[in-house]
This record gives sequence, C-alpha cells and structure tokens, in this order.
Amino acid sequence: MRLIMQSTALALTALSGAVCAQTFPSKPIRIIVAFPAGGGTDIVARMIAPKLGEALGTQVVIDNRAGAQGVVGTELAAKSPPDGHTLFMGTLGNIAVNTVLYGNKLPFNIERDFAPLTQVVDVWFVQMIHPSLPAKTPRELIALAKSQPGVMNYYSSGAGGAPHLAAEMFNAMAGIRTTHVPYKGSAPGQVDLMAGQVQLGYDSIVQSLPYIKAGKLRALAVLGTKRTPILPDVPSMSDFLPGYALTNWFALVIPAATPADIRNRLHAEVVKILRSPDIKERLLGMGAEPVGSTQEQFAAFIKSEVAKWGKVIRDANIKAD
Repeated sequence: MRLIMQSTALALTALSGAVCAQTFPSKPIRIIVAFPAGGGTDIVARMIAPKLGEALGTQVVIDNRAGAQGVVGTELAAKSPPDGHTLFMGTLGNIAVNTVLYGNKLPFNIERDFAPLTQVVDVWFVQMIHPSLPAKTPRELIALAKSQPGVMNYYSSGAGGAPHLAAEMFNAMAGIRTTHVPYKGSAPGQVDLMAGQVQLGYDSIVQSLPYIKAGKLRALAVLGTKRTPILPDVPSMSDFLPGYALTNWFALVIPAATPADIRNRLHAEVVKILRSPDIKERLLGMGAEPVGSTQEQFAAFIKSEVAKWGKVIRDANIKAD
C-alpha cells in the first residue's frame, strides 16, 4: 500500500511539473535588476527583455529594485514564486561578492535559493575621471593622488560591487589612498562624477561610453589585460600596473525550485538571443562580450568567483558599508 501511495505521489508531482511547463508562461515575466535604471546591468537587461518576450509570447518587464548594495533586489528575487515568471539579472557584486561580504547575515543564500541559468556577458571596465583633473594617464593620476592623500573621491555602486573592488585594487597596487563614496547604483554615482561632485570612477564601458565620447568623462585606462577596439586610444591598466585586471559580469539566475523544464526553456531562449547576430553586435559595440554558458558551467563559475574575490576582499580588508 505504501509503495502504491509513493508511486502515485511521484506520478502526480511529475504531472504537475509537466502541466506547469506546458502552461508557461501564463503571465508577464519580470527581470529584477538590483540597481537603478541607467546602469550597465539595467541596459543589458532591457536589451534582452523584448527578444525574450517575443520568443515566449509574453511581455517581459524590468523591475529595478535598488538598495543595500544589491541585497534588496536579490532578496526579492530569491523569495519570488518559483514558477519561471521572475528572473534576476545579477552581477559579480550581488551574486559572488555579497556572499563573502555578508555571509550568514544575508536574508537569503545564493547557492540554496537560486538556480543558475547562464552567464550573460563579460563586461569591460574603464577608469575615468572628471575632465577638470589634470591627469591624462594612470601614472599621472597616481602622482596626483600621492600629492593629495585621501582628498580624491571615487564613486561606486555600493560596498563590494565591481567598481569598489576595482578602486581598492588600484589603490593597493599603486600605493595611494582615495576616498570611497558608495551610491545605490552606478548610474547616480556617474552623474555626480560628471558634475564634479566626485573626481574618479571605475565602471563598465556599457554605460560609460557615451559620456566618454561626448567628453564629459576622461578615460585613463581599460581594466582588462589588453586594449579594446571600442576605445583604441585608451591603454590597458596592466601597462602601468602589471598584473592588474578586472572584468565584471552579468548573469541570469532564477528561484531554485523552478521546474527543470521551465529553467531549460528559459536557458535555451536566452542563449539563442545572445548568439543572434544583432544582439551580439550591439553588445560588443558597447563593451560587453556575450557568453551564454550552460547552467552547469555557470554554477561552477560562481563558485570560482566566490573563492577568487573572497581572497581580494580579505587582502584589501574591504568591509560592507
């Protein structure tokens, strides 16, 4: 009798999952972004959303939920119904780094509460300053900072985000001290940089390129290991500080209990979008390289990033603000 009941329960569970997958999507899908509109994560999410909506036959909307270094938006996504109608566009900062910075203080657990879908893009970063500063290269910036220790301010998207890590790694390797001014996201920090309220920033080319081309910001170096064709006249930071390299990334995750059939369908559609010639060209043209990893590859990548940046955070003694 017990065997019959167990078999019946398993059959009902499988049937329920199959019915759920067949009726998906049954309403609009939202992609939660844990930063304000206008930042790099938001820009990439809004590029993918209409294509995903077309593929699934429903509307896909972006839900910006900024606050607490990305914790607010991440928690909302983690506690959303696991029915495939909520995705989370996470970053190096709010998927990997916050795990190290906050640990058990987080109201969620990345590994337990989320299932990885795919790494969406690798994002090239750039060091930039307000044009009023006299520095034209990182070497000149270092000299300027050493002549005025602690006076120069840099913005970040919040403690532990990629802009914060980039700045502290630069400070440590250059032997200088600049002051951290955290914001709720990169976009408002960049507005203040253009207004001269802060003097320095490290951020994605995705959102920074229009302002650099317009002369509102001066790019000193790209933060990868080599130059990028998007900014061919801007040197690599490794030319000045050998061994320096930082590349941010954006990725999609989903509540962990989402049925496998739905996860697989969403993964397949997103990867197809990332490999489409028009999206690939647009992403590359703004400083983001499409990835489209498998779910298993992305799960392993998250673990490696937690280990890598955990060491950087401990060595630099970075604390959550």
